[in-house]
Amino acid sequence: MDNLLTAAYSPERFRQQAHTLVDLLADQLNQDERSNEPVLPYAEPDELLAYWQADFQKPIDGDPLPVLTDIVKRSIHLHNPRYMGHQVAPPLPLAALTGVLTGLLNNGMAVYEMGMTANALERIVTQWMAEKMQLGPQAGGLLTSGGTLANLTALLTARAVAVSNNVWEEGYAERSRLAIMVSEEAHYCVDRAARIMGLGSDGIIKIPTNERFQLRTDLLETYLEQARANGLTVFAVVGCACSTSTGSYDDLMAIADFCEKHTLWFHADGAHGGAAVMSETYRPLIRGIERADSVVVDFHKMMMIPALVTAVLYRRELDSYRTFQQKAQYLWSDATAKDWFNSGKRVFECTKLMMSAKVYTVLRTYGEAIFTANVETLYRLASRFADQVRSRPEFELAVEPESNIVCFRYVGNGHTADQLDTLNTQIRAKLLKEGRFYIVQTTLRGRVYLRVSLMNPLTTDTHLEELLDVISQQHYHYAE
Repeated sequence: MDNLLTAAYSPERFRQQAHTLVDLLADQLNQDERSNEPVLPYAEPDELLAYWQADFQKPIDGDPLPVLTDIVKRSIHLHNPRYMGHQVAPPLPLAALTGVLTGLLNNGMAVYEMGMTANALERIVTQWMAEKMQLGPQAGGLLTSGGTLANLTALLTARAVAVSNNVWEEGYAERSRLAIMVSEEAHYCVDRAARIMGLGSDGIIKIPTNERFQLRTDLLETYLEQARANGLTVFAVVGCACSTSTGSYDDLMAIADFCEKHTLWFHADGAHGGAAVMSETYRPLIRGIERADSVVVDFHKMMMIPALVTAVLYRRELDSYRTFQQKAQYLWSDATAKDWFNSGKRVFECTKLMMSAKVYTVLRTYGEAIFTANVETLYRLASRFADQVRSRPEFELAVEPESNIVCFRYVGNGHTADQLDTLNTQIRAKLLKEGRFYIVQTTLRGRVYLRVSLMNPLTTDTHLEELLDVISQQHYHYAE
């Protein structure tokens, strides 16, 4: 057993395995860019589980290459320019390599001495992002594992700041009924966060959207009055920047005005579209975000960092210390001290990964320009794709895209609305199983639409024209 451990920790064995793995991944990147393989080798769930169960029973031979090769072969290839599915970035190779480094170092971040460099880098990255958002001189924030945790963290802070009774220590008062207001098009994680906080269905007040799927700010006053009449205490309003289904940006300035008037916490969910801050061309889409009390931005969406890395930013950084105030003597001696370098005080995670290193390394190597280029490339590509859809009578555009998300559907001729829903569902299923393209679908106003998230900057107009050709030329028909 000692010999096994010694060999497993061998620097020379690591060197050999690392070179082999990098060669494997580099070859895959090359194939992806040339689009020589399908985006995904689709298999039914039970079929794929059976394959890996059989693999698990094979004898151990000490060589990881066959397993690693098989994992790559049977996974979705986000670096293929025909990947247009969910909002996950094809990560920069440098950021992925940094992930190997942080994985081997494995420094936690709850307390300073365990994550000295990681805490310092996180401080720099979050301050930089807060400055880009123009949140002001008192701003700051933290990094956490994904938009779901980030939105929950921000709303917990909102509750801690805005609610008079100390919910963290005392629980909810018997008759305390709290609520948030949010667009009906908001990401489901906001709804989930509210339920985790104990707000229940009544505490999630969903505001209708306009024809562009943006929150109707003209209804905020009415819905607030109704909530108060129903005995609810609204403490926060969530603005989408942008929405998940259509990529539409809410009017953040109008929401900020409303929150300021009624002394409500303004939270901006910029998990996907907050990266527009990197572009002078698209920054007007998030006008008003600088007035938000809290902002969420995913680096693993529009900023090409491997998942999961999300910033939770506050206009008043001191607010972030009120979220999780509790004693942990073995970690820190003073639970109330506002020390940025003990990150465990402000996030869910204790043994948090060194996620800041990935962002920092990219910034120090390429500068902000690489983030700007990615946002502008993908947003412009989406606009041109919308033009392609409009130019073909057999297709229908759901709404003019504001970001890199485009919703459209095949309409053909002579189909009823219900038939079109079935038809487009069939189209998506066939594309998925063929594997040449990976797109998703969504439901808008009760109708099924195809949806692309253009996440790969190597995707071209030609790839998108080919997608429309494939859908049209396959002669899809409604199945009676």
